[in-house]
Amino acid sequence: MSFINTLRPLRRLDWSLVTAMLALLGIGIAFIFSAGYGNPDSPAHPLFLKQICWAALGILFFLGFAIIDYHRWTRMAWWIYAAGLILLVLVFVPHIGLKIYGARRWLQLAGLRILQPAELMKLAVIILLARLFGWPGRNLRRWRLVLFGLVLVLTPMVLIIKQPDLGTAFVFLPMLAGIMWAAGVSGPRLGALAALGIVLAGSALALIIIPPQLGMDEYRHERLMRRIGISPYQRDRIAVFLDRDRDPLGAGWNKAQSQIAVGSGRLTGKGYLQGTQNLLGFLPRTVAPNDFIFSVIAEEKGFMGGAVTLALFGVLLVAGLRSAESAADKMGRLLCVGIVIMLFCHVFVNIAMTIGLLPVTGIPLPLISYGGTFMIGTMTALGIVQSVYIRGEWR
Repeated sequence: MSFINTLRPLRRLDWSLVTAMLALLGIGIAFIFSAGYGNPDSPAHPLFLKQICWAALGILFFLGFAIIDYHRWTRMAWWIYAAGLILLVLVFVPHIGLKIYGARRWLQLAGLRILQPAELMKLAVIILLARLFGWPGRNLRRWRLVLFGLVLVLTPMVLIIKQPDLGTAFVFLPMLAGIMWAAGVSGPRLGALAALGIVLAGSALALIIIPPQLGMDEYRHERLMRRIGISPYQRDRIAVFLDRDRDPLGAGWNKAQSQIAVGSGRLTGKGYLQGTQNLLGFLPRTVAPNDFIFSVIAEEKGFMGGAVTLALFGVLLVAGLRSAESAADKMGRLLCVGIVIMLFCHVFVNIAMTIGLLPVTGIPLPLISYGGTFMIGTMTALGIVQSVYIRGEWR
């Protein structure tokens, strides 16, 4: 009987969110299968089976976190944040962190990738910021509070940039800005935060573009980039974005093939399992199931398939905002806002990258791209949104 009582909150789930979530999971599994179809030796071939397992585990996390009162996590916010920082530091420890293609983003066990701490750190930061700015009676007009929140965000950002993973790192600033706005922080303080973000991005861009124009040799420029946390391949991706004709067979290959795939899909696509860019390997099998999964969808299902996918994400995000509006307290509202912004940033950046509007950053598409840690983190976040909805003032 007690077990049945434990499950009772699930009767009050937001079924619009659940339906959109399950539909996106299904789309992801179907097109991860497509990304490996026709080539048993492809690294993408077995991934759809693994994704089914990750999705099933993710659903359990979703249900578990929906059942548990979200206040439990806000009470533990500092411990969760500290644990996340420790995991981020551990990726730099030999034999604990795993180095792949020059990047240290994974923790390993017996040589196997088991956890990507940066993905979980985003949720840890959201929980702590919701507690910081949502605490009853907090004076939001104090600059010290805003600066403290900024420090809490910049600390993991620096560690993630050092991995290096610029795309994930820069998701943190919009999350902070959105939570501060929803909390009621004044315009001048938000403006200062926006200015900081622009200065950081502009400075990084200037250091990529200007030194070579002034005659700095390749070796010295690469050393400069590494000092600010930008690896050579990241620099090349940004350079290719700024100059579309630069290195079309190297750093610009994935971007060009992705745009060809999206454009060739036209209105209704070439048909499921019929995408030539994907099947013939022009869109590399190593990136098609994760960072460029939207290219596979758009090529095989065309504009209509892409539009349906975006509409499902729209339903998911609107459901998250509805949970924020109905939250029983400020912390619940800020949790939902932070999670919605995190998901929106991933969707916007990934699709913009796919169609060439932004540089290639390696940010996955929620619920659709292949990935275990990202799947568990996303489903956990949606479970927390449901926990807020279930306990909302409208329920």
